[in-house]
Amino acid sequence: MPAPLLLASGSEIRATLLRNAGVPFDVEVPRVDEVAMRAALEAEGAKARDIADALAEMKAARIAGKRLERMVLGCDQVLEFSGRILSKPGSPEEAVAQITEMAGQKHTLLSAAVIYEDGAPVWRHVGVVRLYMRQLSAGYVEDYVARNWDEIRWCVGGYKLEEEGARLFARVEGDYFNVLGLPLLEVLNYLSIKGVIPT
Repeated sequence: MPAPLLLASGSEIRATLLRNAGVPFDVEVPRVDEVAMRAALEAEGAKARDIADALAEMKAARIAGKRLERMVLGCDQVLEFSGRILSKPGSPEEAVAQITEMAGQKHTLLSAAVIYEDGAPVWRHVGVVRLYMRQLSAGYVEDYVARNWDEIRWCVGGYKLEEEGARLFARVEGDYFNVLGLPLLEVLNYLSIKGVIPT
C-alpha cells in the first residue's frame, strides 16, 4: 500500500528530513522548467516569496494532477540578495563571485511548501531565514569553493550550512530546517492534524 504522502521533489535533503522525522512517504520527481518559470515571474516583478510559493505549487500540481488519490508535497527555495534572486551557481567561478558579493552582508532564504489533496492546493507555508555572512578573504572563498564544489553546485548561494558552509556565517536568524529547504515543523504539524502521522 502506498504511503499517504507523495514528495514531489528530487531533493535528497528534503527526503532525509522527512525520513528522519518518521514520516511515511514516496517520491515522484516532477518534470518542470524551474528556470523558465522563475525568469517569467521575475520579469513580471513578482516578489521572492511569491516566486518560491509559485514554484512549490507548480511542482505539487504537476504530480497531483496524475495522482488525485495522494497527498502531494511540493517545495522550493529562493535566495534574495539586494533585491535580486540568485540561482544555483553554474560554475565554480560563479560560486566564488556569488559568495564574494554576499560576504559581509545579509541575504534571505525563503523555503516554500505547498500540499495538494484531491488535485487541489489545501495548505501552504513560506519559511523565512535571514543569514549574515562574515567578511571573507578572497583566498578562503576560492579554497572553500574548490574543496566543496561537488556538494555546493546544487545549492542556491553556493553553500551548505550543515557542512563547511557554516564557517561563512556570523549569524543566522530563523528556523534551521528552512535553511535546508523545507519548513519541516509546519509540514509535520499539518500532517499530524490530517492523521498522516500520530501525535
